[in-house]
Amino acid sequence: MLAKVEETEIQTPSPRKVLDDRVIHLSYTLPTSYTDPVITDFGAARLGQPGEKFRGDVMPGVYRAPEVIADMEWDSKIDIWSVGVMTWDLFEGGNLFPAYTNGLLDDELYFAQMVALMGPPPKEFLERSEKCSQYWDASGNWIAKTPIPDQTLEDRETRLQGRDKELLLALMRKILCWPPEDRPSAEDLYTDPFLRQWVDYVVDFIKSVQEKQESSQHD
Repeated sequence: MLAKVEETEIQTPSPRKVLDDRVIHLSYTLPTSYTDPVITDFGAARLGQPGEKFRGDVMPGVYRAPEVIADMEWDSKIDIWSVGVMTWDLFEGGNLFPAYTNGLLDDELYFAQMVALMGPPPKEFLERSEKCSQYWDASGNWIAKTPIPDQTLEDRETRLQGRDKELLLALMRKILCWPPEDRPSAEDLYTDPFLRQWVDYVVDFIKSVQEKQESSQHD
């Protein structure tokens, strides 16, 4: 896919604006690829030691963890949050927190949507950032003008039923925690029942095939 884009640029270069310090190229849509997804865009990645904290807005708008929006210190647990919201995005076909007002990201709306789906944040979380006082009072009550949407995770999930739905919602609730330290580790997610369903299915399938083969041999 990328080779075709490169060849196109060589043959018919895209329009661009050349400035003193940079060149701005006209953007165009890349062709669709049906190969395995690839993790990209490490422009804001941070390399650190275990337990090291960072600060700053480093995540795509609709995927931001609450501690990033609140201008708190953050660590690798923002990646766990990303796994949750991106899983929802890919599986449900839409953002879990579409917090836009007039086409612009709205932090107040973002927090309101989080309260609707996650419940109110614990008081100790709010005390970590002065910015939170814009949206909650000292007792943890919502004081911002934006109303809390009338919605739940159950309402938003529309593709699954029964046990499958229960497992997906349990995974999301495990990840969508206000305090980052309450979120699971990558190792914990690896053993999550929803994410391991395909593994268990393959194991059961192999066992059934082996049992049939053994049974036919005995016959």
